[in-house]
Amino acid sequence: MPISNPMSDPDQKGFKLGVFSANADRGLSFSVVPEAWKAEWDDVAATAQIADRAGMDFFLPIARWRGYGGSTNVREWSFETFTFAAGLASITERIALFMTVHVPLLHPLYAAKALATVDHISHGRAGLNIVCGWNPDEFDMFGVTLQKEPYAQAKEWLDIIVKTYNSDKPIDFDGAIYKLKGAVSRPASLQKPRPVTMNAAFGPTGRDFAAENCDHLFTSFTDLETGKEHVTDIRTRAQKFGRSVGVYTIGHVVCRASQAEAEDYYDYYSRDMIDELAVDYHMQQKKNFSRSHEDEAFRLYKQRFAAGTGSYPLVGTPRKIAEDLAKFAEVGYSGAALSFVNYKDELPYFCQEVMPLLKEAGLRPS
Repeated sequence: MPISNPMSDPDQKGFKLGVFSANADRGLSFSVVPEAWKAEWDDVAATAQIADRAGMDFFLPIARWRGYGGSTNVREWSFETFTFAAGLASITERIALFMTVHVPLLHPLYAAKALATVDHISHGRAGLNIVCGWNPDEFDMFGVTLQKEPYAQAKEWLDIIVKTYNSDKPIDFDGAIYKLKGAVSRPASLQKPRPVTMNAAFGPTGRDFAAENCDHLFTSFTDLETGKEHVTDIRTRAQKFGRSVGVYTIGHVVCRASQAEAEDYYDYYSRDMIDELAVDYHMQQKKNFSRSHEDEAFRLYKQRFAAGTGSYPLVGTPRKIAEDLAKFAEVGYSGAALSFVNYKDELPYFCQEVMPLLKEAGLRPS
């Protein structure tokens, strides 16, 4: 079977679409509505197949090890992402399947073996989302302390994976963090020199790491003008390394037949029915330990965090949402990862109503 990964070329035409955080309960929301996503396996599998058959491009999980407290302890229920991707590989045909890894928690040789395994099961559709980690409460569970220079560790970690895949004999590695003797990983990945990679970075050090080492970079924004500045900054950094990097963002979707219906439901689930303690804890931890959002976002947009972990709201009719996604493309974004209150229930309507409008606009392949 030929190797084909819809995310393998950052210069590919068309606006890419993916499903984000369906491996964790409540997805990206902090809502207590009864229909909120439970992330039960059969529902996750059905969602992946819906996305695959509709022609969406990637399925991206989060890496989470403990919840955020409150009444729901949201996202403590989450599937480990390597085995998650392997399971989905056997029931999908086209969609790229990412694994999200916290670098300090997984040895690079284990990651190399697991990643290559999924790449073979999926016939080259594996992807790796490299996360350095930000929540010390999670790392305390493992007795692991975050490195002072986490991206230096990530660089060594990824170098080891690439070297073991592309060497015909065992390698030695003498880094500041990893020191390996006779390291080998077989089989190598089907994708060369390694599976497609992405990273979510907001600060300059993280963006430089992604610009030099990854195929795609995710970033959040508060408004389109700021989003455009992020795209320009990331592409400029990539050019310094002689590379091209796809720039992606994240949105939470409420798509309904009328604008009023969409806005009413948005306020209901993300303002009237939220787990206050959980969202407050999450925002505080993000502000203290992660540079994933602009400072202004924490002050102005609590509802965005409750609705979709600070991502951009895509709320309205199919045409309104298609127009908003077109604006993302206009300012330079290569694609978006999307979340829903209930993926299985809401994704079919999005695929049936929004994606044809994106095709009409020339943003998706016919």
